Amino acid sequence: MKRLLAYLFIPCLLFSSCDSWLDVVPEKDIATIDSEFETYDQAFVWLKSAYVYMQDLYERYYDVAYTGADELVADNYLRNTLYYHPAGLDIIAGRQSVLDPYGDTWFNISSGNAGRCRKDFYTQIVLCNHFITRIDNVYNLSAKDKSEWKAEVVALKAYYYFELVRRYGPVMIVPDSFDPNQDVESLKLPRSPVDTCFNYIVRLCDEVMDMLPSCTAKQSERRGYFNKEAVMALKARALCYQASDLFNGNPDYANFKNKKGELLFSATADPKKWERAAQAAIDVINLCRETGSAVLIEGNSANTELQAHMLDIERSTQTFSWLSDEVLYMIRLAGMDGTWFNYTLPKFSDGSNHTLPGACLTPSMKMVEMFYTENGLPISQDLKWVGGGNPYALSMETDPKYTDVVSLNEPVLNLHRRREPRFYADIAADRCYWRLGTGVNNVYLIKTYQGEGSGLNERRLSATGPQNITGYYLKKGTSSSATLYAHQQGLGSLGERPAAIFRLAEMYLIAAEALNECKAAPDEEVYKYLNAVRRRAGIPDVEVAWKNAKDPGRVKSKTGMRDIIRQEWNIEFAFEGYRFWNVRRWKIANVELNEKSLGWNVIGSDANSFYNNGRGPVVVYSGNKFVAPRDYFWPIRSEEVQTAGCVQNPGW
Repeated sequence: MKRLLAYLFIPCLLFSSCDSWLDVVPEKDIATIDSEFETYDQAFVWLKSAYVYMQDLYERYYDVAYTGADELVADNYLRNTLYYHPAGLDIIAGRQSVLDPYGDTWFNISSGNAGRCRKDFYTQIVLCNHFITRIDNVYNLSAKDKSEWKAEVVALKAYYYFELVRRYGPVMIVPDSFDPNQDVESLKLPRSPVDTCFNYIVRLCDEVMDMLPSCTAKQSERRGYFNKEAVMALKARALCYQASDLFNGNPDYANFKNKKGELLFSATADPKKWERAAQAAIDVINLCRETGSAVLIEGNSANTELQAHMLDIERSTQTFSWLSDEVLYMIRLAGMDGTWFNYTLPKFSDGSNHTLPGACLTPSMKMVEMFYTENGLPISQDLKWVGGGNPYALSMETDPKYTDVVSLNEPVLNLHRRREPRFYADIAADRCYWRLGTGVNNVYLIKTYQGEGSGLNERRLSATGPQNITGYYLKKGTSSSATLYAHQQGLGSLGERPAAIFRLAEMYLIAAEALNECKAAPDEEVYKYLNAVRRRAGIPDVEVAWKNAKDPGRVKSKTGMRDIIRQEWNIEFAFEGYRFWNVRRWKIANVELNEKSLGWNVIGSDANSFYNNGRGPVVVYSGNKFVAPRDYFWPIRSEEVQTAGCVQNPGW
């Protein structure tokens, strides 16, 4: 980890992305660190310093969780041509390296595969400790503010540790009173057992949750700092990970020891960990219900009931000017996701000139087929779904329920018909509509055959320019209240758009998953928490839906319900970076992420050729490579292993 003294921060106005604030601190500044905590203004700058990394962490284009799973597929132009292509694409392709790891957050570095900016969590943790031990020295800061600020930074430290643990497994816990003049190498800190790490995170959360105000009680100018609901949500998320297969009695790491000879993983699974996770999530839900601080977003109005559900879904993740009924905690982004939209939005005109390069990062067929039917069932289980006979055949949609969602005037692929509202809210499919702005009739019909408005202009696949290679477009993360041609500017005109870090739906799914794992078989309590999310999505309760399934008993068994809950995770949090982590904690990444990516024959100029003559999807990318157990955790940079003396993760 190098010498932490060299990476302490020059206090300045932060909340910008890659400024000089991370430059090496001159010795004269080091000598006056304590003086930076003499006044309110100085201390507040340091408080912002502690939070600044959160901005870069959730910039979607560079966040490996968005591009390193199997939800999106990139073309060769984005994958191989662009210098600053997303690091997640290299991770899913098996190109991770111990010499210069992609997405490295352990080692302090400002270049290479780690990303555009220096992003190690240990520097951030030391900064947090520095703030916590000195904030009481500020003479013109009230006792109330001292307590609240300190609690916010303790929570932030817990968050940074959590991010380390889910990437690296067992990590080093830095002493709270760490001397900034001391080298980390001189401490030779061992990696702590993974349960010790999780318990430490939980302890930090417990220490401060009652010291923080509710999210609705935060002053408007301080909404980007941790609140009570967020700390409780972090605790629930950490406990959920601790209880999951990757961390809870994983036999793959039964003999993994630190340099002191301590076992870093428990050899046996502890089911009580699920009980703790369930209770923590329920505590958040109950607090939100009692105080009214957060609810699952429902009740928006639109032209049709289906469109109203779609608007509920959209607004559950979209928030402007820090206003959201569902988001428990949000942060200011470094930018406005302009790079992301450049490579995800379709290239068509809505009456203005627009110069998007064209989508080359697009939803996979796996995700298209993941979403439920309108009856709330997987495609393979729904006995009443209109496309049950052949999802890859064409037919006419006649139900006015789907007006301005699916074309009613021409043949539509069965796969795109009679799907649940989240499908239409998140994915743009051929012969489906995309709303452009707030106008009642301002909709655009997506047509993806070669030569059509949203299809390829070229008659061949090429690596010299961006191309959609699956035939689908990503809607999630866009807003139907903004024009599409200049989406970044359009979003900006609606107000500041912070990123959602915790939203209430996650707590409901943690509660459902954890309770199912606690019990011998699912019961009404499990169904209750799962159904809350399904109802907002506009689909039937799980018990009702599965009465009409090919395998109706699945909803009554623990293993069957486990699969159902996991599919709900995949759908509700599709394209939000969750699946990347979930398939790891479930220990199924080596199966899921090694599958070939499927799509349509995008150079086909008519229905028959585009849809492969009804034979089903075609392989569009086959370069995924996940090696178990090696790839479940990040490698620690080889230089760090040599200098700090910590043990490397197995397989690296």
